[in-house]
Amino acid sequence: MTWIALVAFVSLASPMIEVPKGDSITIARLQYEGGGDWYANPSSLPNLLAAIRERTGIPVARREVSLRPLDPALRDYPYLYLTGHGDVRFSPAEREALRNYLLAGGFLHADDNYGLDESFREEIAEIFPDTELTEIPVDHPVFHVLFDFPEGLPKIHEHDGEPPQALGIFHGGRLVVFYSYESDLGDGWEDEDVHDDPPEVRERALRMGVNLFMFVLGQAT
Repeated sequence: MTWIALVAFVSLASPMIEVPKGDSITIARLQYEGGGDWYANPSSLPNLLAAIRERTGIPVARREVSLRPLDPALRDYPYLYLTGHGDVRFSPAEREALRNYLLAGGFLHADDNYGLDESFREEIAEIFPDTELTEIPVDHPVFHVLFDFPEGLPKIHEHDGEPPQALGIFHGGRLVVFYSYESDLGDGWEDEDVHDDPPEVRERALRMGVNLFMFVLGQAT
């Protein structure tokens, strides 16, 4: 599918989300309160965006943007990314804004960076009180849209030594929240000298990130 076709498809599939054209399309990093370092892994998203450019030809921006939940520009960014090591806290108005964004066609990728799990689960339960995080099956398109992950989410960092889990919130059959737990994709996206990850581990992380981005662009409501 060409870039022009991708933009047209996403615009039709998610009419409330305005997909930027040209090299203005990027990932939005979500700022939040609570004490967690929402800005963690500063080299991760630029490296992921570079991988998207190189491997798909989509003219994405070189850097992400940082937005708060109440920023009216939120609807311009189909892919919203949240990470950090500490507590995540939203106000009632922010929860409502995030819910509206997600139900209108947006997508949230929450990436467990060790330490945010408990507070993130509490907050997502407030945003979607009638829908639980559920395991995303390994045959879901997010694991196969460009690169094939027959076993699902790759393990990047040890954390507690538990297997990685891809958990999601679905609305009307559409995946609106992807929670990468016990994996730490963002660490794998960082510059190679930050965590000294082997090249094959960084490659798995980048491939999964490209899959997520391509899935968001191509997903129908």
